[in-house]
Amino acid sequence: MNKARQLNEIHSKWFKDCVCELQKTATQPVPGVGNPEARIVFIGEAPGKDEDEQGQPFVGRAGKFLNEMLTSIGMKREDVYITNTVKYRPPNNRDPLPEEKSACYHWLADELNCIQPKLIVTLGRHALSNFVPEARISDVHGKVLKKRGHLHLADGNSIVLSTEYFFPLYHPAAAMYNGDLRKVIIEDFKKIPEILKNYAASREV
Repeated sequence: MNKARQLNEIHSKWFKDCVCELQKTATQPVPGVGNPEARIVFIGEAPGKDEDEQGQPFVGRAGKFLNEMLTSIGMKREDVYITNTVKYRPPNNRDPLPEEKSACYHWLADELNCIQPKLIVTLGRHALSNFVPEARISDVHGKVLKKRGHLHLADGNSIVLSTEYFFPLYHPAAAMYNGDLRKVIIEDFKKIPEILKNYAASREV
């Protein structure tokens, strides 16, 4: 089975089986989109208003900024895969609760283990905390972290991921309110092509 078909089946399964309480207030689920053969996956925290309405991740203002940054390094959305930790919009865009994230972790893990990207780019401190909970984004943004990926479930169990390289960035939405952070995000983003090139050449990021 090719990855595109496998991803479609993953989404169809979790449309029915996801037990996240946020689905009671959200308009619709927002699964990941993009290239099933992508070497890089971008992960945010949760859908916002525009994403909830359109059913796709990163289609609002933050998504437009993400598109601009992809263009700046010679890439486009079709080259990468973009998703969120939580697949349903939290009311009033509040932070998702730990149990809400845990309820969506199997869905996210299935996406990642299907695609098996070389690099996971976390967008924002909440996305980073899913994989490297001890890290502070102010300390590690723009740096490659090597760590066997795990998603820790609310029941104390965890899901092991095949990807072990993470590249934390500030969330694109932060640039909407902080010009200094916008510059930082742009500079960090420029490192991505070299990171992927080094990985391909040496099997290490």
